[in-house]
Amino acid sequence: MRLEDLKSLVLDNLKNKDKEFKRIFHGRGNYYEDFEFLTVDSIDKVLFITLFNEISINLEEELKKIFIEIYYEQEYEILVLQKRYLKSDFNEVLKGKLSENILAYENNLKFNISFKNQNIGFFPDMKIGKEYIKSISKDKNVLNLFSYTCAFSLYALRGEAKQVVNVDMSKNSLNIGKENHKLNNLDMRKVKFLPFNILKSWSKIRKFAPYDVIIIDPPSFQKGSFAASNDYEKIIKKLKELANPECIVLSCLNAPELDSNFVKELFFKHAPEFIFEKRLNSLNTFPSKNEEKSLKNMIFKKVK
Repeated sequence: MRLEDLKSLVLDNLKNKDKEFKRIFHGRGNYYEDFEFLTVDSIDKVLFITLFNEISINLEEELKKIFIEIYYEQEYEILVLQKRYLKSDFNEVLKGKLSENILAYENNLKFNISFKNQNIGFFPDMKIGKEYIKSISKDKNVLNLFSYTCAFSLYALRGEAKQVVNVDMSKNSLNIGKENHKLNNLDMRKVKFLPFNILKSWSKIRKFAPYDVIIIDPPSFQKGSFAASNDYEKIIKKLKELANPECIVLSCLNAPELDSNFVKELFFKHAPEFIFEKRLNSLNTFPSKNEEKSLKNMIFKKVK
């Protein structure tokens, strides 16, 4: 793909642009040759470019030129370049000025985001999974493991869940999650925020069981706390004591080195009462050359 093709594709993906968070270029799926290092997001008035690998100065300057042109043509207010491979000073504001109160919009929900961290607090690739949870949450007791900033919780409550229990070891992420609930005028009496290391806190999580819906959305790897290759099975082993008889589990895996059979085999071995039903489709804005290396959202249902 040439640079001019990249610009044409981005502009084509920006047709009918609105507030909705949209991935307008996704190179991480290795679908576009020579641009595997690049993603571009439209976040209301923010155009957000991320470089995952270091590239030549010449190519970086050419990309900046292209996206400054798009910034003006599409009337954005802020243009941010993130160099994901850096440990500090990773965000460069190329145009405009970042404020503290920047929101992402998705399906009439609002989410606080921040450019102080590499992860801005919102994962757009999970949209179909969140919509699925909303569709099955009416009158359900929902457990949201590795909740981060609680996006699934917002969707579950919009789907009229009876209760949502969010668990994450990051108090800061949960605090953002609380603000997200207030931002969307959701009933705080129906939601709980537990700042625990999940693998060490099962007795506290069981306190609000049994659950009708369980969401497992761990990081692929978080040093010192979770590695999908070793720790995912520890979650699955606990499902039997947490789940209602007809419990539905959304099992998420975003580790490119682990395929969907990895999770299926863990369920078969450690929770055979949960039957695999289907894998949710990926968003077409996240094309991948190999779907098994992309996000894997799988549905399991408990049988009596």
